[in-house]
Amino acid sequence: MSILRTQKKHSFGFTLLELLIAIGIISILTTIMLTKLQAVREAATLVRAKKELRVMVDALNIYLNDNAQYPVDVSRDIPPGLEKYLGPGIWPDAPWLGSVYDWENWVPSDIAQNPKEQVYQISIRFCPIGGPLSACHFPPEPWAANFNVNSSMYYCIQGPCRSHVSEALNYPGYCVNC
Repeated sequence: MSILRTQKKHSFGFTLLELLIAIGIISILTTIMLTKLQAVREAATLVRAKKELRVMVDALNIYLNDNAQYPVDVSRDIPPGLEKYLGPGIWPDAPWLGSVYDWENWVPSDIAQNPKEQVYQISIRFCPIGGPLSACHFPPEPWAANFNVNSSMYYCIQGPCRSHVSEALNYPGYCVNC
């Protein structure tokens, strides 16, 4: 009697089901990592914005020391002559896409405020002058959730700072150092 030998086939590949499971797991892990990476990018942009605002304030203080006064107000730009006090960079572009720095030097016209108290601040503007709101590029941050056309992120150097010269003190904005 002959003994039937059965040979066991050895498979060196993956089955279709195993491949689909592996691809699914890799896809889920990639989605999780990309979500975390986006949050890290947003946090890094905020840190960069705060650092650049502080660099501008330091440059303005050196400018003040050299010229005995702050520069005049400019619209959606940095003051002329400030470049030599700033490090290399693309000024006046701010860190967020479509945002710009805005040097502000004005006297508030609020009845409740002392009209002689000058305001000096650096702002980051997210909208073109006058809007529309649909053209604004607000950061995806909780502090910018209720922003409007004249809202800004700003660093107050002196005076009753606010989001915009034409708005009330409680108008939506984000003061970095208040």
